[in-house]
Amino acid sequence: MGAKTLSGAGNSRSGRSGAGRAGSPGSGRTKSGKPRPGTGGHGRRALEGKGPTPPAALRPGHPAQRRAAAAAGSRGPRRADEPAASPPRAARGAAAPSGPFARRDAAPPSGPSARAPRGSGDAAEFVAGRNSVVESLRAAVPAAVLYVGTRVQHDERISEAIKLAADRGVAVLEAGPVELDRLTGGALHQGLALRVRPYDYAHPDDLLTRAADAGQLPLIVALDGVTDPRNLGAVARSAGAFGAHGVVVPSRRGAGVTAGAWKASAGALARVPVARAANLARTLASYQDAGVFVAGLDAAGDIPVRDLELATAPLVLVIGSEGRGLSRIVARSCDVLVRIPIAARTESLNAGVAAGIALYEVAAIRSRPTTP
Repeated sequence: MGAKTLSGAGNSRSGRSGAGRAGSPGSGRTKSGKPRPGTGGHGRRALEGKGPTPPAALRPGHPAQRRAAAAAGSRGPRRADEPAASPPRAARGAAAPSGPFARRDAAPPSGPSARAPRGSGDAAEFVAGRNSVVESLRAAVPAAVLYVGTRVQHDERISEAIKLAADRGVAVLEAGPVELDRLTGGALHQGLALRVRPYDYAHPDDLLTRAADAGQLPLIVALDGVTDPRNLGAVARSAGAFGAHGVVVPSRRGAGVTAGAWKASAGALARVPVARAANLARTLASYQDAGVFVAGLDAAGDIPVRDLELATAPLVLVIGSEGRGLSRIVARSCDVLVRIPIAARTESLNAGVAAGIALYEVAAIRSRPTTP
């Protein structure tokens, strides 16, 4: 009996370590030996299919898709009875940015599905969310397409966004929730998204030409290390208010004109050109060769900005970032360093605020009557 008991125990252990007995979860058969019924694809081992291959007009990068996207962008608003195009499958594993201003490299200037050239820097930018879209349209942000979700409950914000877009000639298209998620990178779009047009940057020499055409002394603002687009928008707003002829930003490690910059400028970017410089120090040197003085705004500057005698001459005012200030190379390129007197040495001014104060002081000096 003892031998039988030990033998049974051994057989039981060997049965557990083998291929599986009838009735075990992985055997595919019930305890009675009958085949186990399937789950209909809803079990934990079900595989997710990729679905049918989309037509050529919906494949990203396909010539037929580019032609369809260009036609959709040029024909204006889609008819209400026209079916919305199905979005192509999104790439798996791609990290998606979030927030109301979601920059998507996979979304191109020409259409919602085509791909932008890698490293071009002209990827389309999307404003997501009902409040953000309405505020952008109110600020006259240059937009290409307004996407309105299908089967979304319309309120006064969606109605206003559609009206503002129609008044400005912006195409209005319907898009499903999956497509809106893809375009905005998973941001909280609330059924409304706005594609902003890529900004057309000027050349730094164009700002001198603009001053010469107006018969005025050149006044240019250059930003060194300012990475927040809202600061760029604030600087452009102050530049337009105090008669500056443009803003120069570095093409790398600097803020560009985005939807956030447009909103912060309150439309001033439509009047004040922004130029991109491949190398800011070399651009400042070329301005100096053209007879323009360069004044850097620095907390350790030699003289207060209100005493800047060079303000009555052609001038470039360089603004650094709030934390680091001017870089060493740019500071050496300046003809003079000026400061804004503040009560506490421990305090620092935002780049946009500092630029507004400095531009005001320069404009005040230039408006003083000249002594014979």
